[in-house]
Amino acid sequence: MGRSQETFNKKEVRTKKEKKRKEKEKKRLSRKENEKKGSLDDMIAYVDENGMITSTPPDPSKKKDIKTEDIEISIPKNDSTQELDPVRKGIVTFFNESKGFGFIKDSETQERIFVHVNNVLGEIKEDNVVSFEVTMGQKGPTATQVKLLK
Repeated sequence: MGRSQETFNKKEVRTKKEKKRKEKEKKRLSRKENEKKGSLDDMIAYVDENGMITSTPPDPSKKKDIKTEDIEISIPKNDSTQELDPVRKGIVTFFNESKGFGFIKDSETQERIFVHVNNVLGEIKEDNVVSFEVTMGQKGPTATQVKLLK
């Protein structure tokens, strides 16, 4: 007789709660069953010779022997033969006289190098062929000792 005064809304809420509880219990049981099916072998991943992750173990016949002496861990040392001539040649691709800066395209490396008017000896304009030295500035390579070539 305790439920005789229950309204329709209260019954609706109670049935929804029971339904939700049963669904939660079903999900929990299905998760437990799936855990039993999954084994450690399903979780293992392998890395092939190209560095890609696969689910198949590597083929022992494709194994390569690598000498430990051939493995380089450090940065390779710079060869003195690769060093560029400190005085380079290039073409002025952009120069703004009012702002006092521009860019030079190096003829050897095709690199764009920043140039400031304080580092220019004489006057330069766009499309002039110039010689210059490269130093590292605050934001990257900067041309210094810029001279107009004749």
